[in-house]
Amino acid sequence: MAACQTEKKEINFPKTDLANAPLIPKPIKTIPTGSAFGLDASTAIYTSITDPEFEKVGQFLSKSIKEKIGLDVTVNVSTEEKLERLIYINQSDSSDLESPESYQFYIKKDSILLNAKTAAGAFRGVQTLRQLIPETSNDTLTDQPMWVIPSGKIVDAPKYGYRGSMLDVARHFFTVEEVKKYIDALAYYKFNTLHLHLSDDQGWRIEIKSWPKLTEVGSASEVGGGEGGFYTQEEYKDLVTYAADRHITIVPEIDMPGHTNAASLSYPFLHYAGAETPRVRTDMKVGYSSFDARKDTVYSFLDDVICEIAGMTPGPYFHIGGDESHVTKKSDYIYFVEKVEEIVQKHNKRMIGWNEIAQAEINSNSIAQLWNEPENALKAAENGSKIIISPAKRAYLDMQYDSISEYGLHWAGYIPVDVGYKWDPETYVEGISKESILGIEAPLWSETISNSAELEYLAFPRIIGYAELGWSISEHLNWEDYKERLAAQVPYLEAMQINYYPTKLVDWERE
Repeated sequence: MAACQTEKKEINFPKTDLANAPLIPKPIKTIPTGSAFGLDASTAIYTSITDPEFEKVGQFLSKSIKEKIGLDVTVNVSTEEKLERLIYINQSDSSDLESPESYQFYIKKDSILLNAKTAAGAFRGVQTLRQLIPETSNDTLTDQPMWVIPSGKIVDAPKYGYRGSMLDVARHFFTVEEVKKYIDALAYYKFNTLHLHLSDDQGWRIEIKSWPKLTEVGSASEVGGGEGGFYTQEEYKDLVTYAADRHITIVPEIDMPGHTNAASLSYPFLHYAGAETPRVRTDMKVGYSSFDARKDTVYSFLDDVICEIAGMTPGPYFHIGGDESHVTKKSDYIYFVEKVEEIVQKHNKRMIGWNEIAQAEINSNSIAQLWNEPENALKAAENGSKIIISPAKRAYLDMQYDSISEYGLHWAGYIPVDVGYKWDPETYVEGISKESILGIEAPLWSETISNSAELEYLAFPRIIGYAELGWSISEHLNWEDYKERLAAQVPYLEAMQINYYPTKLVDWERE
């Protein structure tokens, strides 16, 4: 007599539509199939195991699911119990996955297959899946909680290989935990770069063991007269590792030859004769400081600084600033940039600088970051350099939303949420081809903010729009469609305790 077998119960999912899921950034292609996958206690995650980074992505997904809905989902755990539903993160060599960050989803009733060539691509796909998991379960379908994910296929890849935000920790210092919280939110919206502005007139924020006064003297102030602060090398390495685990590259910036008062206050030999005498600065003025471009000892100092920071930073870039050096003679400025470029290259990094650096004869491997002067960015592009698009009038997160915004400035104009979204980096500067654009970055200068809540007020929700501008194809950039998807981000923002600005331009979806 045959053993009694329990018949598997067919679940009749409610009609769902993957095409209507409020995903940000919007994927290249979404093909709904009208059914659903039921995430529940009978679900397990498996990953390709040839690359340990894929298993780490699976563990990240498992942890994210636990934090969002309280469900424990195992990763690569063999069990004799019959597996009901499977999420498989697969390392694929498909020719359809052209970009390192490309991914594809195949969502069926009993399985979700995520294909990616690299762990970075798999990680970007996981962020899409996190957005597809509902906040609440549908308990009417089964005897136990089940979270219903719409079925279908998603094909996706980023428009730009560089999608970043800059955080100014020099004007006001932000703690390791505050920076990590920002990294988590950037990762959720598929950013891959965090540019840290580590030095300025008001403070030096990174420990340099060969030059200890930089932090002993130079870190003890900030705008408004606070106590300042700095990252020890161990804390900086911790940030770099934390970001790397989320497939985000840290770009360190030491701003020079201007914006150098804190460094020259620490070591007066660095000071340029035509600049103001170094003193503790807690104001917001710019353009009065400079390193001495003609002293060999300045370059010995910078060799040590760049060496130590580069040694802690596995990413390919080192940012030298280069903006607003108003008291530096042009010939000295050009000489300085070319000398520092050699030092950066000596330490196996690619130099990035604000668009002013294109006044020098920079190497085509170096990168110009457009913030205010298209002619310099155009010159850099003509010489073969890649361009990062960060126009102050569109992408500066520290610009006020309007005339009554609590924080921010407005020297480049007001940037309401729609103005921040309704432009295309690909066509912003006439004459810069899309082939010359490395990507987009949204800088957040911190003169008017000093903690996470204030940072978040300026960054969110605008940074979410910049995520889409950097990832999604131009044909998908549509404000009316985007603002509906933006409204649906409230559960995530509130779960993360992000102090977003509730603009009236968006009909926010609150419980």
